[in-house]
Amino acid sequence: MIDCRPTVLEGYGVRLEPLASEHQQALAAAASDGNLWELWFTNVPEPDNTEQYIAEALAGQDQGVMLPWTVRDLHEGTVIGSTRYHDIVAEIDRVEIGYTWYGMRWQRSHVNTGCKLLLLEHAFNTLGCQVVGFRTDNFNLASQRAIEALGARQDGIIRHRRRRRDGSVRDDVVYSILSHEWPDIQRHLRARFVRHESDLS
Repeated sequence: MIDCRPTVLEGYGVRLEPLASEHQQALAAAASDGNLWELWFTNVPEPDNTEQYIAEALAGQDQGVMLPWTVRDLHEGTVIGSTRYHDIVAEIDRVEIGYTWYGMRWQRSHVNTGCKLLLLEHAFNTLGCQVVGFRTDNFNLASQRAIEALGARQDGIIRHRRRRRDGSVRDDVVYSILSHEWPDIQRHLRARFVRHESDLS
């Protein structure tokens, strides 16, 4: 049975710090880079709602179903977004990765590959997960492409799954990576990260 406790994950140019109330202003600033909350199919908080966003994430952590992080870029020392494990089912060694967002200038950079490497390595290599899942809104095509680029396989679509912020109801597109698939995916993601790094140099 996996034991998910708050921990710092660092490497690949980023540091994932356990989410805390003191991250509120920095996260509001990161979300303002591109006004990310205006995308109706995402879960990015408006600046005035960041406190509630953090409180709900920490409540999920207290219940044992979430483990949220703040994402910090190590090159600049700047908080640039957030991510988390969610829908944790410890008795079957399963977590899902989601609620992931980064300020606009960090999108399509090394950051997402680095964060996913840290999260997947921790899940499979440290926690001993048997499966890591992902899910996204059926209209969030960019997120679907990003998940597929990791090497995750689509499990299917769950219709009429959850309510969006605007009151409409979304379909969930569901993906997963199984533990026996992880070694090849890890090799793929490390090579991808090296390519990102070479683009920056």
